[in-house]
Amino acid sequence: MRMGRQQFRLSLCEISLIGLHLLVIKSTFVDMITRLFFIVLAISLSISTYTYAQGVQYKIASVGFYNLENLFDTENDTTIWDEEFLPEGGKSWTIERYNEKQANMAYVISQMGIDKAPQGLSVLGVCEIENRKVLEDLVAQESIADRGYEIVHIDSKDGRGIDVALLYNPDHFVPVTHRVYDMPIYRDSVRKYTRDVLYVKGALDGDTMHFLVNHWPSRRGGASRTNPLRVRAAQVNKHVIDSIVALDPAAKVIVMGDLNDNPTDDSVKGILRGKQSPKKVKSGDMYNPMMDYYRRGMGSNAYRDVWSLFDQLLFTPGFLDKKQEGYFYYKSNIFNKKFLVQRRGRYKGYPFRTYSGGTYQGGYSDHYPVYALLLQEAE
Repeated sequence: MRMGRQQFRLSLCEISLIGLHLLVIKSTFVDMITRLFFIVLAISLSISTYTYAQGVQYKIASVGFYNLENLFDTENDTTIWDEEFLPEGGKSWTIERYNEKQANMAYVISQMGIDKAPQGLSVLGVCEIENRKVLEDLVAQESIADRGYEIVHIDSKDGRGIDVALLYNPDHFVPVTHRVYDMPIYRDSVRKYTRDVLYVKGALDGDTMHFLVNHWPSRRGGASRTNPLRVRAAQVNKHVIDSIVALDPAAKVIVMGDLNDNPTDDSVKGILRGKQSPKKVKSGDMYNPMMDYYRRGMGSNAYRDVWSLFDQLLFTPGFLDKKQEGYFYYKSNIFNKKFLVQRRGRYKGYPFRTYSGGTYQGGYSDHYPVYALLLQEAE
């Protein structure tokens, strides 16, 4: 993989093959020592290290967001939506289907960004989860259990009974504090309860960062009619960001989530001041790499044959200085591998989801996840 004069180190597999080749050539005790040397070398050289041709080396970390699409357990509580996701409910949501959904979600997470950051996601925001229990089951799945993900979650008053949360690898990220910001929204003078904004402050390999995890009000009832609700959500985020940056102008804040708006909508481009080009980002702005994808016709979810890019990651200017000691922004991606795409039928080419209408598909989610890579100069 090349980028200008930049290149990646040899992979673990390539280094190990070199050592094995030497072992075939000779069979003396010295060769055994040589083999051991290459094995140790392969382990000691991090395959998640990025290196410039000039010899400058960087650590790579990845952060992401994933709408898990109605990750409900099979137990009953007080919400109407929960009753649909029960064995006797409208979705016939059995323990077998729940287990398959969990395994599917974990597999996606296990694959995100590993071509550049083999250690996997350090931080992952999620939404459309019912409670902490479904997250505990998720992080215990075989495909990601060895990462030891821990959970930041607080129950919201959302009418559907779904929340947002943050998963993190404690080997990479150490949370310092967290809280939720209430979303006071009204429709026809009636208070509507939706997902809170989850704020988490912590240190990623010693570098202080702030995460705002979102799932903004949907467009149900019409995009124009519900637009004020998402504008309000953006204002809540903007208030938090401004408070953080007022104390530290170089603060690193990441807004992540299913915003139910596109990068060019007023809530994102106007209120959050998301910019497509890092060169145009000034104080008070945010860099939105998803805008470039959107303007090229790419999306993370589809409805009536129209792609939207509701799942976004935005970065404050503190991430854009490539000469700093801490992490800086490198690149972002929509994770839309072939196994996540519906292969046949009416929704061919759409994200391969769990249900299509009332029919169980055994897929993943109606949203593709997104992730970003961060670089930090290695010591």
